[in-house]
Amino acid sequence: MKLFRMFAAVLLVLFAGAAIAAAPQQKVVYHINDSENASAALNNIRNHLAAAPQAKIVVVTHGKGIDFLLEGAKNPTGNPYDVPVQELADRGVEFRVCKNTLDGRKIDKSKLLPEARIVPSGVAEVARLQAEEGYVYLKP
Repeated sequence: MKLFRMFAAVLLVLFAGAAIAAAPQQKVVYHINDSENASAALNNIRNHLAAAPQAKIVVVTHGKGIDFLLEGAKNPTGNPYDVPVQELADRGVEFRVCKNTLDGRKIDKSKLLPEARIVPSGVAEVARLQAEEGYVYLKP
């Protein structure tokens, strides 16, 4: 009986390990359409990565949400956004900016932080990530 229990325990550990290894990677799109939420969003993303370091995170911005990705942008306490954006980008987080917003607001792409990538439409990108790539939607 003791041998059976040991065998059962070993099988349980093996199956649990296999289940963890087979778990799908989290894919999450953070949607920012107002830079007043940017500090909170960046904190959420840091916390997310602390809990799930392998998560694939894409931040999609449009409208006033692109403002924190512009050169010289600062948070409400006066600290620049470029440092936390670069730190998160170094951890694999992608930042995407709506071209429609840039065009509509007449903002030259050279004003964007280097970590930002332009997509044709922010809202279409959010929808595409969800529908075609299985991303979970989060709105901080």
